[in-house]
Amino acid sequence: MKIVEPSFAIQDDLDRSSLAVRLEACGRICYKSEDKITEDSAIPFVTKVSAHGHNSVLEMAVATVEVTCRPARLDELFACQPKFLIIDPTPAGCIVTGSIRAYREIALEHGDNPIVNGILTVLHGKAPYLFEGIFPADKVRPREAGLEIRKMSLSEVDKMPMPLLRRHRHVGVRFIVNRAVTHELVRHRPCSFLQESQRYCRYSQDKFGNQVTFIKPMFFEKGTAEYSLWQQAMEETERLYLQLLETSTPQAARTVLPNSCKTEIIMYCNLAEWKHIFSLRTTQAAEPSMREIMIPLAAEFRKRYPSL
Repeated sequence: MKIVEPSFAIQDDLDRSSLAVRLEACGRICYKSEDKITEDSAIPFVTKVSAHGHNSVLEMAVATVEVTCRPARLDELFACQPKFLIIDPTPAGCIVTGSIRAYREIALEHGDNPIVNGILTVLHGKAPYLFEGIFPADKVRPREAGLEIRKMSLSEVDKMPMPLLRRHRHVGVRFIVNRAVTHELVRHRPCSFLQESQRYCRYSQDKFGNQVTFIKPMFFEKGTAEYSLWQQAMEETERLYLQLLETSTPQAARTVLPNSCKTEIIMYCNLAEWKHIFSLRTTQAAEPSMREIMIPLAAEFRKRYPSL
């Protein structure tokens, strides 16, 4: 049995990586298969994920494009009712941000829309492997359609005025917490999540140290009678879990695992949603284990975005 403290990591390194690298790094958390990442594994991984319809992985990367066109033409875009895209008008047109999943799904439903097709043409040119099998046969040349479309870099997004930055800048955070905390995190519906899967992870394997890992409870001080009871319960749980694995699958054995189990989860959303999350999860009324992790995270966000 292993006991660890809760922690978080803002995914600054992945912000500087390609879309494929970002998607692979996030996607492999589910099966804890990060050991399979190589210099050349990202694109094959993403291609396979897309082909198998594992769309939740494709929510872990966004792309922002700037569309220049006559104001009346924006009606063509809004006619698609693109509920999973963030669209803000500008004097010259609009700015659009969406996850790779959102762009793929709008392409399937509205690939004949000139603006949608034009956006997909630009994104396909940057990362064709993300749109295999769904890209419209008749590509739109944006300029010939009266459009100017370009993909914005992250540095350009970061220079947006705060009202736009809050909506279009997405930030991912990797948490190591107990499952009671993640049960509450996933209630934030506008976010995207990928979580370590107890259904597939077999904690009797060497890569897990042949043991179950638990998060140290903040409710009990080490050395107290309460902490001793908690530790005894976790040791017994681990014993039963490992015994069940001898004759059962991980998805069957996990039924004895408690909320104290360590889990990893990636939470990905825009700054506006992070601001909302902090307003709820750092107050005195919030669950103590949630406050334990969210208060220092909020402080880190304020360092990066003082006007958030």
